[in-house]
Amino acid sequence: MNLHVRYEGDDDPKKCTARKLARFDLAELHRTTRATPYGIVLNPHAEQALSPADRAETDTLVALDCSWESAERALFEMPGVHRALPFLVAANPVNYGKPFRLNTVEAFAAGLCILGERDQAEEILSKFRWGETFLELNAEPLRRYADCADSTDVVAVQQEYLDAGEE
Repeated sequence: MNLHVRYEGDDDPKKCTARKLARFDLAELHRTTRATPYGIVLNPHAEQALSPADRAETDTLVALDCSWESAERALFEMPGVHRALPFLVAANPVNYGKPFRLNTVEAFAAGLCILGERDQAEEILSKFRWGETFLELNAEPLRRYADCADSTDVVAVQQEYLDAGEE
């Protein structure tokens, strides 16, 4: 899959996973929405969950890289097929253990795993000390999401994790 980032540049450059991916030629950064290619846009505000069925849409995965404070709905107004990632837990040092607070490389890795591109997910995470931890923390849900037929199935699996957290 081709990885593209709509890059805002409003976070700490030393902690920016998108910039590191670009340095290793694993993702391409774009400073404007117009320059960002059409693809599956990982959007936490999307009404539909990412599922393996989305693999047929395109070979391009797009993420928005910005601080969580500025991650407003308006920033996600990019052309493409917008999909939300299901319940997963962050492994990065800033948001470790927090659900739904993934950084850019974690979002890409999750998307890649769900879309059946596990090897590519492992490759991009290998550039980060904590990268393997993300796959370990989320091993079961990532496997289960990747086995789903469509978004409805992904949401049903996600609900199991959300319900378990309430107990």
